[in-house]
Amino acid sequence: MDAPAAPARAAFRPDAVRLGVFLLAAAAGLWLYTAHGCDSDVAHEGHSIFAWVAMHWRLAAKDFQINWAICAVAAFAVWRERRALAEAEVRPSWGGTLVVAAALLVHVVGYRSQLPRLSVASTALALWGTCWAVWGWRVARILAFPCAYLLLAFTNSLLVELTMPLRLMASRLAVLLLRGVGIPAVADGTVVRSAAGGGFLFDVEEGCSGLRSLVTMTALAAPYACWTMRTNARRLILFALSVPLAMLANALRIFSLGVVAEWIGTSLAMSLYHDFSGYLVFFLSLLLLVGAGSLIDQDWRARLCALKPRKRSAA
Repeated sequence: MDAPAAPARAAFRPDAVRLGVFLLAAAAGLWLYTAHGCDSDVAHEGHSIFAWVAMHWRLAAKDFQINWAICAVAAFAVWRERRALAEAEVRPSWGGTLVVAAALLVHVVGYRSQLPRLSVASTALALWGTCWAVWGWRVARILAFPCAYLLLAFTNSLLVELTMPLRLMASRLAVLLLRGVGIPAVADGTVVRSAAGGGFLFDVEEGCSGLRSLVTMTALAAPYACWTMRTNARRLILFALSVPLAMLANALRIFSLGVVAEWIGTSLAMSLYHDFSGYLVFFLSLLLLVGAGSLIDQDWRARLCALKPRKRSAA
């Protein structure tokens, strides 16, 4: 006698009912964030929170131009998981509805208190919660990374507040490195100068604060960690390390400027090498990220066990 066939589980499919509910919710959210998204500068930005985001990306294009690429990578991440989405169990959940309600509450707080960044952060949360409510937790778990990565594009402009601390930290660390190789240097605020007199003197300006490296590094570290690390803990560790690694790479750039200025000449350091060193920092950041990922993803327990001396067999 044949065993009874296992009941077929519901699969993630764009059926008319669920797709219609999702599109209606998305349209309602789009209207809300467009018509009542932001009132900080209606004359220039209108009421749309998306117009506010686009304006800030344009104003700081050099630092945040990668945000457009982040949106494209988030869409690619969804496409990359298309097979897992097709096999995911569909079970609509009230948990997603609660997440949407929390996201809308955050938006109301941001709207009433004139803090558009809160409203921006709530958009990705509302989108993820809607997917959870319509299709269930299995689908929401798969879409967690694309929505979180999209959130990174909407919120990394908060890092602008770190520009001055980054400049101060980079200049002080560069001075420590310069002294380590025997070059006398001092840091006066954001100014790095030779302590010998008559030597180099340059200011770590806003463009050299490392903000661009920090934004780019976090944008690269998130998908690299998600798609190469074997556990969530290792992914989080590598992503967290992207911040100090970016700061270290920028400090090494300023350090190298001081070395070139001291050993070759200030004119070369502040002209040709200054422009070239930006690309050097980018590739150095990538090497540091890949190297850190390789170290984190090692099976250190197996390696330590292999180093233990073997017990001698009894005679």
